[in-house]
Amino acid sequence: MKALFAHAARDLRLSDCDLPAPGPGEVTIRLARGGICGSDLHYYLHGGFGSVRLKEPMILGHEVAGHVEALGAGVTGLAPGDLVAVSPSRPCGACAECRRGLPNHCLNMRFYGSAMPFPHIQGAFRERLVADAAQCVKAEGLEPAEAAMAEPLSVALHAVRRAGDLVGRRVLVTGCGPIGVLAILAARRAGAEEIVATDIAPGVLDFARRAGADIALDTAAEPEALAPYASGKGSLDVLFECSGAEPALRAGIAALRPRGVVVQLGLSGDMALPMMQITAKEIELRGSFRFHEEFRTAVAMMRKGLIDTRPLLTHSFPLADFAEAFDTAADRSRAMKVQLEFA
Repeated sequence: MKALFAHAARDLRLSDCDLPAPGPGEVTIRLARGGICGSDLHYYLHGGFGSVRLKEPMILGHEVAGHVEALGAGVTGLAPGDLVAVSPSRPCGACAECRRGLPNHCLNMRFYGSAMPFPHIQGAFRERLVADAAQCVKAEGLEPAEAAMAEPLSVALHAVRRAGDLVGRRVLVTGCGPIGVLAILAARRAGAEEIVATDIAPGVLDFARRAGADIALDTAAEPEALAPYASGKGSLDVLFECSGAEPALRAGIAALRPRGVVVQLGLSGDMALPMMQITAKEIELRGSFRFHEEFRTAVAMMRKGLIDTRPLLTHSFPLADFAEAFDTAADRSRAMKVQLEFA
């Protein structure tokens, strides 16, 4: 079987990969769709992000869905042919952080396609995948392309949970790539009264508007676009910072009112913080990293029609055309979410 390996920046190779038989509690999945994530792009374009670098060939991918093909011993609740969304979150369940109820901070996390540990955790962009049955959430009623959106939607749902009560709140989302647009959808579903979105690419702001942003601002064309919201001591309640860009974070903090909340999702390396503003306005800074239990909720919300991720899917390519797929995903002027087709 074939799998998509990243060897270094701009060096992706479709190579052979072994397929073990499913063990007890495991299933074999015939992959159908896999979404190219921002972290996949960082590995492709730069060989990593921040201090995280590729040190060995690594299979990319963690936004996947497919059909159950074979069951290991003891597996119940799944049958061959079932469409499943596959959670890449595989905490150990036994470390100190897992026992504290924080599985997304597992000390022994096996998150698909991650170069954070060494040896790296191999990813899910392969024709067939052996996964724990517990990772698999049945996705009846969804298309494989939708089911593969459960992972990024889970990231947004976890961020909304980190933000706290959003009912009646005025929300700012900076960075309107897939995670930013999903944060808009999740925040609106959680009761946000007004949502302001910013980005430096006009095309993605159209997606933000269609997702429900009340106001979408192009801060490349108008660098001071958020200035009216920063008057006095600020006027917005919650910032979802999804770009990982320091100028966006600074402008967002300036627009927050006293005791506003920053939820930082974007990861692109360390940023300098305006500590005087944070202190004087009593701003709360909260990180949001991955997810765990939100994955099942994401699938349920899509199945019930509560959140529609389909408008984000702009391109799909056969696995053999991975180079074009990654180059398209890196072009924010024309792509939102790009997926690979495995079958």
